[in-house]
Amino acid sequence: MSASRPATAEPETLPADRVHLAGYLARHFKYGAAGGVATITLNRPEKKNPLTFESYAELRDLFRAMLKADDITVIVITGAGENFCSGGDVKEIIGPLTTLDMPALLDFTRMTGDVIKAMRACPQPIVAAIDGVCVGAGAVLALASDLRLGTSRSKTAFLFTRVGLAGCDMGTCALLPRVIGQGRAAELLYLGRSMGGDEAERWGFFNRLCTPEMLQGEAQAMAAQLAAGPTFAHAMTKRMLHQEWNMGVDEAIEAEAQAQAICMMTNDFHRAYNAIIEKQVPHFEGN
Repeated sequence: MSASRPATAEPETLPADRVHLAGYLARHFKYGAAGGVATITLNRPEKKNPLTFESYAELRDLFRAMLKADDITVIVITGAGENFCSGGDVKEIIGPLTTLDMPALLDFTRMTGDVIKAMRACPQPIVAAIDGVCVGAGAVLALASDLRLGTSRSKTAFLFTRVGLAGCDMGTCALLPRVIGQGRAAELLYLGRSMGGDEAERWGFFNRLCTPEMLQGEAQAMAAQLAAGPTFAHAMTKRMLHQEWNMGVDEAIEAEAQAQAICMMTNDFHRAYNAIIEKQVPHFEGN
């Protein structure tokens, strides 16, 4: 494994114009799109869907491309089989990392962080459908999603300290306390223990629990509901949810005033008004 590999792996099939992604051909996971909903499926079920250098890089580049995709309005991320993701592959990532020097290690940790940055920056809401094992970097992918559906049998763990690493991986120390609270986040990050599905829902990590048989269907139904909504307004909502973390209340109120005024200029807003006047259901077109 060369020191430069983590930072240079690139998908060869990414469309040059980065506009139409419904037909994107993934190399290191499954990908499909229908009705404006793109579904990313981590697809190594025999090993509980671990990540590799190449899948990290492809995820980063695909989420970056989503910034300009005009045919994808919602993203679902899930795992094949009965698990979400077991984190970095022990033999294909963890082992090679023990042989790298500091500059190469920093290239890798920055690349993995760039996946999370790209997930946060893309305008599409991301729905994570989580069953079974959801640990390490897989847990961070779930954490960086906008909405999370889980099952009672799921087990989520930020187990970095159990292998001698800090719990502050890929933005976890910034993201997790905002989702479940500082004290609960500290417990999970210091101990590296698993959080069961019922506990994850109770703590607010999961929006709701589904049966394993219904998980994928409910995730797709939620995504379809979002795709049928005002996608421009959803993108603005996602942007403000992230940007306002670094704002004071007065600054946030002003930012929201500007964001809402922009949304009031859209055709979707006027379509909704006219539909309400006509006692009809609004039809949104994303502009």
